[in-house]
Amino acid sequence: MAGNTAAPGTTVTSRALAILGAFDETHRGLTLTDLARRAGLTLTTTHRLVGELTAWGALRRDEDGRYLVGRRLWQLGLLAPVQTDLREAASPFLHDLYAATRATVHLAVREDDRVLYVDRLAGHASVPVVSTVGSRLPLHSTGVGKVLLAHAPEELRRRVLAAQLPRLTAYTVTEPARLERQLARVGQDGYATTVEEMTLGACTVAVPVRAGETVVAALGIVVPDLRRTRAQLVTALRVSARGIGRTLDGGGSAPT
Repeated sequence: MAGNTAAPGTTVTSRALAILGAFDETHRGLTLTDLARRAGLTLTTTHRLVGELTAWGALRRDEDGRYLVGRRLWQLGLLAPVQTDLREAASPFLHDLYAATRATVHLAVREDDRVLYVDRLAGHASVPVVSTVGSRLPLHSTGVGKVLLAHAPEELRRRVLAAQLPRLTAYTVTEPARLERQLARVGQDGYATTVEEMTLGACTVAVPVRAGETVVAALGIVVPDLRRTRAQLVTALRVSARGIGRTLDGGGSAPT
């Protein structure tokens, strides 16, 4: 998790990075005092560096005096290969999938032991969705996360299963043995599902996206209920995932 996870270094660069690292998906707007506390810096140092970061466009200040991530960082983030290569390859297939289902569609990759959402199209149905582009969520409680965890290196799977898994709703699977069985099923069936594990009222189904033999991403859909539509959604997801994979294979090396 970002913010106050390690003492900042002694260089100006390390302290500036500590300030930027204070932001995460649950801390999108921070006061100067909050920034200093989460970055582990003095208020004076934070004030000086925040002023420079704001002048450059890395941060901006809202009407309430809180600091937010600025447009300049967003523009730089779009240049990252996971954004440009994967999003460009996936974009037409995500739009086709959205047009066919009118449901919220997700494209995600694994970033260490979290899910990083790299693209999202919001559906028409009134389904609670907490993910946004750029957000990082747990692997064990999301459909795309279960797919990515099932195809992750053995060492990472063991580390996640050995950790204290947070229970986000009454339906979140937190028992290691049960989660391990689910991951095995993902490998056998080729898709993962969740039923209200991340938020109440939201069910997900997701499939892997492969470049060659390597799983490079997961593609998922969020709906209010899977009981009648799971088979159709899995078929639609697989068609889109294969299309993305073919585009990645034809466009050179897959993103890492």
